Amino acid sequence: MKRLIDLKDVVKIYRTGGEELMALKHVSLHIAEGEFTSIMGPSGSGKSTMMNILGLLDRFDEGTYHLNGQDVTNLTSYESAHVRNKEIGFVFQSFNLMPRMSLLDNVALPMVYSGIAPKERKERALEALRKVGLADRVTHRPNAISGGQKQRVAIARAIVNDPAVLMADEPTGNLDSKTTLEIMKIFQDLNNAGTTVVMVTHEPDVAQYTKRIVSFKDGEIIDDQPVKERKTL
Repeated sequence: MKRLIDLKDVVKIYRTGGEELMALKHVSLHIAEGEFTSIMGPSGSGKSTMMNILGLLDRFDEGTYHLNGQDVTNLTSYESAHVRNKEIGFVFQSFNLMPRMSLLDNVALPMVYSGIAPKERKERALEALRKVGLADRVTHRPNAISGGQKQRVAIARAIVNDPAVLMADEPTGNLDSKTTLEIMKIFQDLNNAGTTVVMVTHEPDVAQYTKRIVSFKDGEIIDDQPVKERKTL
């Protein structure tokens, strides 16, 4: 199976004042196309740093990173932004929706930066909203819908450019139990249809809906196992 993410011997050091903190200690991680992987660990374990590096939101000090066959180790900020928009869909805990835009326009936003024509943007945004069950809410604004619906919109926005990988950072952190299950079902459905998903979570119950759990502690991977009794929705 094709390696979509190939991270080798990565070191990340944060420097403040005269002090250095090694947030990642020679970490190697490989994720194949079609996997559904959760990244777990306590606060300060390195899991958020790892997600930022995987998502090309942060640089690292040593090691190499290949994403979908491309060496992205030493990209400029402009090049990183281009690859992010093409290859990665992001879903965040805080939704990050534009409050004055309709749901349709929120979902279409990444395609504006891709130079896609307005008609196609509308068609693809509608299709993405249909996939998350919100085709009847396209003219609503974010303040008129629930938290769970906002996260659905965020997922639609993340998949609208058909990215190689969907990265979710604590996507159920602000949601109640019932809504969490609804969101995890969407992720499972997308994964079953072929989308590669990488998700940071601090909730063991949520991780059981993925296929693989990578556990971090003190900047290192301490465990990497398939989920033995995976929950499906």
